[in-house]
Amino acid sequence: MPTLNEEEGVGECIDRAKTAIAELGVPTEIILSDSSTDRTPEIGREMGTIVVEPDAPGYGYAYRYAFERARGEYIVIGDADTTYDFEAIPELLARLERTDADMVMGSRLDGEITPGAMPALHQYVGNPLLTKFLNVFYGAGVSDAHSGFRIIRTDSLEHLDLQTDGMEFASEMIMEAGAQDMTIEEVPITYHEREGEATLESFRDGWRHVRFMLVNAPGYLFSAPGLVLGVLGVVVMGLALSGLSVGGVTFGVHSMIAGSLLTIVGYQIGTLGIFAAVTSDPIQKPEDPITMWATDSLSLEHGATAGTIIFAVGSIYVGVLLSQWVSGGFGSVLFTMGALAAFTAIVIGLQTVFSAFYLSAINGE
Repeated sequence: MPTLNEEEGVGECIDRAKTAIAELGVPTEIILSDSSTDRTPEIGREMGTIVVEPDAPGYGYAYRYAFERARGEYIVIGDADTTYDFEAIPELLARLERTDADMVMGSRLDGEITPGAMPALHQYVGNPLLTKFLNVFYGAGVSDAHSGFRIIRTDSLEHLDLQTDGMEFASEMIMEAGAQDMTIEEVPITYHEREGEATLESFRDGWRHVRFMLVNAPGYLFSAPGLVLGVLGVVVMGLALSGLSVGGVTFGVHSMIAGSLLTIVGYQIGTLGIFAAVTSDPIQKPEDPITMWATDSLSLEHGATAGTIIFAVGSIYVGVLLSQWVSGGFGSVLFTMGALAAFTAIVIGLQTVFSAFYLSAINGE
């Protein structure tokens, strides 16, 4: 149990954990990972728990510090504020052993939330939305991703590369497990009103979860939006160049400009996805064919050559326009659809060349 000034509820939590331990009849240790300034550690020691004091702050760090000192075959985690009923530990353990899962979580959203236990914004918007994001990005398949009541096999925990110090630790554990195709089961639980002052800050901590999920899924943050924008831009440019009408609407020069901008922006965002996949070690690596090919097979020579060809094609067209402008006495020039396409090719060609050199530099080629 990570504890931060939980003197009002920690005793009840320890009692409930002891009741569960007596029912199970197995050797067990209760660890408080404590950073309190109140009587929480004294209460824990008086009740026979092991109290460890992390040498750095943070909810996630408190857990990681305790994990290094835990000796059991299974590890149960939960907050010491009476929101979770530790007497339900046998239910979680039974599901773990029956299904041979790596982790079992207590689901508040599939169970019961007592009046006053969770703000309506968290219950109906925040937790369901964050859980949906996590399931889509990481394939976790859970109903309540941010429930803090969990049991996990120690050997499974050792395969999770947990690094965060803050509240996003709850997301990181599920993200890592989902990305590694671990089996996660759930048991409906009752979520109770907490004892003591809440330390969660809704918007700040919610944003930390969202930011952490996005940064560690560059395929969803960069590659997918880049592909959508780029394809949309190329289609709009193609319709404008062809002069075809769709639903009685003909795409003109303004559509061509919009298509050019969409293509360039989409290409730039997609390139950032490739950079993120190469320069970082995200939990969920991009799996789209373009990013995988670029990160695995694209060499400096291939990228620079492709970019040079694209740049040259656009430059030739623009060169013809410049020649006409000079021969016409430097008068006004009509920038046609083809000219806009050529300028787009020049920009993308240059981006491709320099991106190829950048990838080569960070790969140490």
